[in-house]
Amino acid sequence: MQLMLQYLLPALIPSWRFFDYIAPSPRIEYAIVANADDPPIQWREFRSRPAHLSVASMLCRLLWNPIGNESLYMSSCAEKLMAGPSSLHEDEVLTRIAHALAVDETGKKSAGSAYLLFRVVVIEREGAALRRRIGFVSAPRRIVTT
Repeated sequence: MQLMLQYLLPALIPSWRFFDYIAPSPRIEYAIVANADDPPIQWREFRSRPAHLSVASMLCRLLWNPIGNESLYMSSCAEKLMAGPSSLHEDEVLTRIAHALAVDETGKKSAGSAYLLFRVVVIEREGAALRRRIGFVSAPRRIVTT
């Protein structure tokens, strides 16, 4: 009887432990520079979260939210980059930002040849204050926009 309960209870009562630990969610910021050696002047947050969503928008997002799902994937890549640099994850994030710029998703379309780079920023709470920490900065990648 005890052995049967040992196997049956985990099937009836699911485990809600999704994460080993809770860490701050990383933010992705990007910059476009004219030359690969130029320092970025202005970093822009990529897909910043809206300040307000209507109930209808929230319900629609529950059913169809491909951009939100892609943002979660990019956030996962950013977490992995902070754990250890990887060209695979860096390329994934750069490719998706470049695509968003190419289709003018960000509203910051630039014409001509330029270099794109991104950084991963973590916002941490220290007492009552918030502190921004840069966890990763990518190498510049050449992009061509029309």
